[in-house]
Amino acid sequence: MEEWIYENHDKAKALAEMGLCDHCLGRMFGKIGTGTTNVNRGLDIREALAEEGVDAPAAEFCPLCENVFELLDRFADAAVEAMDGIESDNFLIGTRVEPEIVQREKELWEQYGLEQAEPIKAELNREIGKLALPKMHRPVEFKNPQVVALVDTRFADVSIDIAPVFIAGRYNKFSREIPQTIWPCRVCHGKGCDHCHGKGKMYDTSVQEIIGDVALEMIGGTEHFFHGMGREDIDARMLGDGRPFVLEISSPRKRRIDLDELKRRSDNELAAFQDLHYVQREAVERYKEAAADKVYRVHVLAEGKVNKEAVIEVALSFKNANIDQRTPDVREGVRVRRRRTQHPELLGETRCAVQGRDPRRVGDQLSRTMRD
Repeated sequence: MEEWIYENHDKAKALAEMGLCDHCLGRMFGKIGTGTTNVNRGLDIREALAEEGVDAPAAEFCPLCENVFELLDRFADAAVEAMDGIESDNFLIGTRVEPEIVQREKELWEQYGLEQAEPIKAELNREIGKLALPKMHRPVEFKNPQVVALVDTRFADVSIDIAPVFIAGRYNKFSREIPQTIWPCRVCHGKGCDHCHGKGKMYDTSVQEIIGDVALEMIGGTEHFFHGMGREDIDARMLGDGRPFVLEISSPRKRRIDLDELKRRSDNELAAFQDLHYVQREAVERYKEAAADKVYRVHVLAEGKVNKEAVIEVALSFKNANIDQRTPDVREGVRVRRRRTQHPELLGETRCAVQGRDPRRVGDQLSRTMRD
């Protein structure tokens, strides 16, 4: 008799005499020792008891798991079938178990003080995964799986949970008539009504939709989300190097597409995209929390003549100045003045010059840094 069986003799004997199957009997001591299986643990217990003259065979119908382990091959095949056509670098098996079975198992743990028992879900996950692995043609990943096949052992149904794909880059917005992200209708909240002419949104398109709809088609996802490093007003363009963003595609059936093709198909007269590359989920939080340096170019037309030196002196006085910005609200495409949360900012470098022959026209360039 092995030492661990000897030390747990009375508990093992009582559980075996209940008629538990070898899986369930061995699982009650599943965290003791390595290099074996719960089935073998169960067989070892029954063999040790038989040497003492105790006959405690497994019942035809296990009073704990209800013979669920006889369906392992069926569960594995269902998981493989559900994963067909989904690209991923790895996978993981999960399970749903009849709540009554889980409850009976916990009651046995408490009744016999089983501190080394393994949960039935853990054994099911492992055994189904071992059977499915040769047919999946991809490794198992426990920490960050790209795809999880969730097997409902009550009905042998499988649901698939696919981790999103994240594509980062920069965008330029050339139009003053589109928002950065989808703007749902304020009346119907996206359902479609007379106010939005059945579209469910306030604007025909957005930067998000211009690239997101193309990416969704190429990847085979279900929905896209747009995470920008800040945003500009609808009636403001985004020029220069562009604004950093992360595009999130949920439930993608492909994880790798030609990003050059995505750019070619997305670029148009309203917006353009560059430096597209794949990132991890953590990039979303970094982009949202990052402080963005911005450069504004302003042309001012003044009444009467302008003293060039005086204007430049005033402009330079704003260098490294602290300001509180009050962002205007926009309702139904109309800018509305109202007091909102102030955003503290620091004006950096300022440059100013009188432009052209008209001494009343002044060009001013300000760079600012948004601070938390």
